[in-house]
Amino acid sequence: MLTKRRSGVAGRGSHQALAAGLTAHTLDRRGFLRKSGLAAGGLAALGTVRLGAVRPAQAAGSSADPAQAVIRKNICTHCSVGCTVTAEVVNGVWVGQEPSWASPINRGAHCAKGAAIRELVHSDRRLRYPMKIVNGEWQRVSWDQAITEITDKLQAIRAKNGADSVYWLGSAKFTNEASYLFRKFAAYWGTNNVDHQARICHSTTVAGVANTWGYGAQTNSYNDIRNAKTMIILGGNPAEAHPISMQHVLSGKEINRANMIVIDPRFTRTAAHATEYVRIRSGTDIPVVWGILWHIFQNGWEDKAFIESRVYAMDDVRKEVAKWTPDEVERVSGVPGEQLKRVAELFAKEKPATLIWCMGATQHTVGTANVRALCILCLATGNVGKPGTGANIFRGHTNVQGATDLGLDVTTLPLYYGLVEGGWKHWARVWEVEYDWLQSRFDEVPASAGRKARSRKENMETPGLTSTRWFDAVSLPPEQVDQRTPLKAMMVFGHGGNTVTRMPEAVKGMAELELLVVADPHPTTFAAMDARRDNTYLLPICTSLEMDGSRTASNRTLQWGEQVVKPAFESKNDYEVIYRMAVKLGFAESLFKNIKVVDGIPVAEDLLREINRGGWSTGYSGQSPERLKAHMKNQHKFDLVTLRAPKDDPEVGGDYYGLPWPCWGKPELKHPGTHILYNTSLHVKEGGSTFRARFGTERNGQTLLAEDSFTKDSDLTDGYPEFTFGVFRKLGWDKDLTETELATIKRIGGNNPDAVSWATDLSGGIQRVCLDHGVIPFGNGKARANAWNLPDPVPVHREPVYSPRPDLVAKYPTRPDERQFRMPNVGFSVQKAAVDRGIAKQFPIILSSGRLVEYEGGGEETRSNPWLAELQQDMFVEVNTADAAERGIKDGQFVWVHGPENSSKAKVKALVTDRVAKGVAWMPFHFSGWFQGKDMRDFYPKGADPVVLGESVNTVTTYGFDPVTGMQETKVTLCQISAA
Repeated sequence: MLTKRRSGVAGRGSHQALAAGLTAHTLDRRGFLRKSGLAAGGLAALGTVRLGAVRPAQAAGSSADPAQAVIRKNICTHCSVGCTVTAEVVNGVWVGQEPSWASPINRGAHCAKGAAIRELVHSDRRLRYPMKIVNGEWQRVSWDQAITEITDKLQAIRAKNGADSVYWLGSAKFTNEASYLFRKFAAYWGTNNVDHQARICHSTTVAGVANTWGYGAQTNSYNDIRNAKTMIILGGNPAEAHPISMQHVLSGKEINRANMIVIDPRFTRTAAHATEYVRIRSGTDIPVVWGILWHIFQNGWEDKAFIESRVYAMDDVRKEVAKWTPDEVERVSGVPGEQLKRVAELFAKEKPATLIWCMGATQHTVGTANVRALCILCLATGNVGKPGTGANIFRGHTNVQGATDLGLDVTTLPLYYGLVEGGWKHWARVWEVEYDWLQSRFDEVPASAGRKARSRKENMETPGLTSTRWFDAVSLPPEQVDQRTPLKAMMVFGHGGNTVTRMPEAVKGMAELELLVVADPHPTTFAAMDARRDNTYLLPICTSLEMDGSRTASNRTLQWGEQVVKPAFESKNDYEVIYRMAVKLGFAESLFKNIKVVDGIPVAEDLLREINRGGWSTGYSGQSPERLKAHMKNQHKFDLVTLRAPKDDPEVGGDYYGLPWPCWGKPELKHPGTHILYNTSLHVKEGGSTFRARFGTERNGQTLLAEDSFTKDSDLTDGYPEFTFGVFRKLGWDKDLTETELATIKRIGGNNPDAVSWATDLSGGIQRVCLDHGVIPFGNGKARANAWNLPDPVPVHREPVYSPRPDLVAKYPTRPDERQFRMPNVGFSVQKAAVDRGIAKQFPIILSSGRLVEYEGGGEETRSNPWLAELQQDMFVEVNTADAAERGIKDGQFVWVHGPENSSKAKVKALVTDRVAKGVAWMPFHFSGWFQGKDMRDFYPKGADPVVLGESVNTVTTYGFDPVTGMQETKVTLCQISAA
């Protein structure tokens, strides 16, 4: 039977109260036992620890003797909070896990996934050795055979179809170093068809936030939420998706008596903690946010001084907001005007206030516009750039922030350098490779279907295909795919196959590929869809717990993870596999020119040092391996709220924990990192900053530079542009550069040294001198309420492609059909057809999706963990009680969920609940292994199938893509539900 899921607050047991009294000092487990006076029997009596859970590891000897144990620290591989995992290792075997009391992030706590993480290494359901499928049967092969066959096939495909015919799908499970190496590898291969999970979770966040105030990342931190007096959580359920973050959220709520407002279509476990719950119709985020702003503007509650000095074109927003009267907001979203007035007054007056969002805000065809609206709400109320404020974006995977930063994106190079000549030449200098050689690796694209031809240089500067539509790039007619040929091969590293919408079409695309390679600790959905008979390989990759490297949490904090144990079975780490492929493809010597390779494995520290040498644009230049390791060693010295270490500490003095980017200059400059972005109350050497001046200095006669706003003790007391050597010469600051720095700038600039900027100066001199003058290298600009380069410069409401309200589509249509990311986006035609065919009547239930606390991502890893699988054994759909009664559906029975495309359907269990409103259903997105009622377990390699299988919600999700990023629309579609 289906395990019932209940919302509510757990009571505090006596053992919890005891632990709360012991957290003033750093304790390991044994210290806890000594201070508590509890023996093993006493713990067992509390009912929280099974005596059988602690037992000798025969291969390792007794783990009872502390002298034998080695303590190693790594980072949890699941969500983006960044919890430390402290492992006990005896004779090379991971035998125990200590609470990481010293970590200022998780403070000894773990969610279910973190507590069960040791099983990822020990799991007997992992891939043990390389495999390939021959005539539909999996066969074991050696690593040498697998690498040779794969690279031979890749070269043959490239020779016939071009470099762009191979798709390189990377992973938010990568370390920063592996992410960087994977993007560098794709550049050497000659393609921008390289992506990862951020495309399907927060690509719209990155685009929306960066286009508002400069950087596409969380402005503050989980810990800083403790300072907030009002928090709005919109489209997020951190109680399940980011459980450890809730200790910071709830501490802020309780200590500050903070207002906690949850805006969500579903009454979540997070909503159960709210002081105000606002239920909205999914897909109406902009009307709700504009409805809040309507009350703020109407009552004069906006921060006029902040807007005047630091925001461009807020009046353009006022015009759009004026359309969203309380009556119109309620008509579209269902939220009463009086409730939004209460929310508006709290957010504008009970400050500091912060806005928290997750994928409920981002996974829409208007995802970028949603994010922009949320940022504008922060700007209008002055709730950014101070403690307790800001856009606290809770990202999904362990390193989805870092993997995005390091360039696993079809639109950028590492550290957000654009796909322009200057960006490519910068990295060519860092890599010490000829720019012309890199250009020669890219395809020439012939003219087709009325589109002009592209030269190699033009193709090098063209964004690639998004991962949300890889299968369209396989199956669409060649003239519709704007590259030399459609996709022919997929190289999938650490990415599930059940995470894209329109799974029936994805399965068809999978069958048409000439080559599919899956590199992962588990086979993943790609291997289990009965779509492949040959030319498919599985490469066993170890987890990041079995390798060295850093990861970046949502709050931009970098943490170093040390290898806990050697890779299990025959698995290898990402660095080694990429190196071996590069050797076979003939460019390993150049790819690893400045990176030491020991016993065939590239050294992680050297990879990070190369990132430091090139990462000026985002401030990834100051976090050396040595500094990050010192932080892990001295975690206990960092303040819980400010995340800062005492200034007099000899190893980490004055640093913010994890050196959150931007961390300016070279490592020896000892910049402390930036805990809170855009905080002008601090000196830049103390982590202060302004909004980025990345959009020019003037537009339509209005300045784009800040007015009467600057960082503490700045030599320039007004707005200023980003710094170049030319600006330095005008200010006379060029005299502050050393001879070596000046020589480097002149070498880079050639005939035009004035153009060398803070982001391309490899000497670091421009950044160093900027900090000495108290100015920020990227300039002091205004945030943009009007982002004129986006499809909708001021966010406007647009109904979902599959809208439950066809009566609103004429007034609020989706954007017109247009070409994006090398393919046509026909969302307007699909929406029109849905209205014309009366789809909303045939499929009257709104379907959304989200996370469970037990599982993560596509779920293959966590559903293979027996400790987690026991907690949630069935895929299910939440059905409102009235909808269930109308359909004769009982709690726990099997039902069919029917989608409006491809005659799609999914067989799942019903959870009848009023968590969802009438006419609304919800499904988790972690399941796979069933497909439209068919159990696919037999298609996994023997012994590598997850413990729990289930239908993927994406079997019934539908067409719809954000025009800026290609984000899919998974948070709102339509369905019908019937008894099975």
